[in-house]
Amino acid sequence: MLTQEIIRAKRDGHALSDEQIGAFVAGLTDGSISEGQVAAFAMAVFFRGMSMDERVALTQHMTASGEVLDWRTLALPGPLVDKHSTGGVGDKVSLMLAPIAAACGQFVPMISGRGLGHTGGTLDKLDAIPGYETAPDVERFRQVVKSAGCAVIGQTANLAPADRRLYAIRDVTATVESLPLITASILSKKLAAGLQGLVMDVKAGNGAFAQDDATAVELAQSIVSVAGGAGLRTRALITDMNQVLGRTVGNALEVREAIDYLRGDARDPRLHEVTRALAVEMLLVGGSETDPAAAGKRVDRALDSGQAAERFARMVHALGGPADVLEAGAGLPAAPLVKPCVPSYGTLLELNTREVGLAVVALGGGRVRADDPIDYGVGLTEMAAPGVTVGPDCPLALVHARSEADADRAVDTLLAAATVGSGRREAAPVVKRLVA
Repeated sequence: MLTQEIIRAKRDGHALSDEQIGAFVAGLTDGSISEGQVAAFAMAVFFRGMSMDERVALTQHMTASGEVLDWRTLALPGPLVDKHSTGGVGDKVSLMLAPIAAACGQFVPMISGRGLGHTGGTLDKLDAIPGYETAPDVERFRQVVKSAGCAVIGQTANLAPADRRLYAIRDVTATVESLPLITASILSKKLAAGLQGLVMDVKAGNGAFAQDDATAVELAQSIVSVAGGAGLRTRALITDMNQVLGRTVGNALEVREAIDYLRGDARDPRLHEVTRALAVEMLLVGGSETDPAAAGKRVDRALDSGQAAERFARMVHALGGPADVLEAGAGLPAAPLVKPCVPSYGTLLELNTREVGLAVVALGGGRVRADDPIDYGVGLTEMAAPGVTVGPDCPLALVHARSEADADRAVDTLLAAATVGSGRREAAPVVKRLVA
């Protein structure tokens, strides 16, 4: 079956058969399809879309392109659950959520990704931790999940290899935002991980690929439907991404904020609301609790007792990171220059969150090409939230950069992204809707 004919069919708006999709995924996996053909296919799907049957077929073939984990031999005394976010700016929720769920008696084999476009990636954040191994072999992954209750890693060579290749090409071909490709990418990894339950965090707003709630709901429904068809219980929350989640953007800086959160030193209210809501849903989807109020109390105990922080430290050390990671983020890299971004005095009315993410990419904290190196120390801290008063005494953010020129460019980008004026700006709800 000719690859170009499969691309042509999708380019012209035709539905692909299971056989055609299977042939394309096989070529993705064995490398017989060129990078240009993969990019052309992704662009055709971006513009023409896929039916639900096509999405199911693509998901199942990408899942079957490698190993599907079987956890039965470990006899784990709790459910295997996970969470996935569609990506945002400052979204470090996975770093806290996995150990929270583990402290509540669940087991979390979290397969995460790297940054896509303007959004940060969980793996890039974890790579900022000295020694942390984001690509262990499968047996080590299994043993860390058993001992620590959670392990956050990237795709191994044997887990959904077709998706790993497609994922990297999407990042550099402006096809990140395709709903069918997002659905198949997320679920192929999750199904390959052998989960019993999944919670989705689908972002909506100017910092997400889904700019509006309707698009976010459409994606959530796609994921819940396809996952359900594959036998994976899935619930999805629609959450706001019209502002940075938390106070930091940038890999090592976000790890520091996550550690502060787990230790109880500082918890940004919006970040806490999203994290707690997702943790409750994980307990419900995994069957650990049936009552949301009881689930919430269990989450609070895991945080307040320090058990969630201990699980994070155990996971980091088991995967090669420092044993004292909770002690002020031992060994995390830092940029040599910190410069305030000072806007005109007034109320921060709006902030183009996507531009904030792009500012961090330009600092070196993200990728323009798939093989670009990451500068883990750069980014932003003390991000002002819409509705607050900004000016000389309250910067829009502190820019962490390698040079004055880099810092100046980031400042210019941030100032252009901000709307400052008079009046009030009411806070929008951060958790908007449940799709189940």
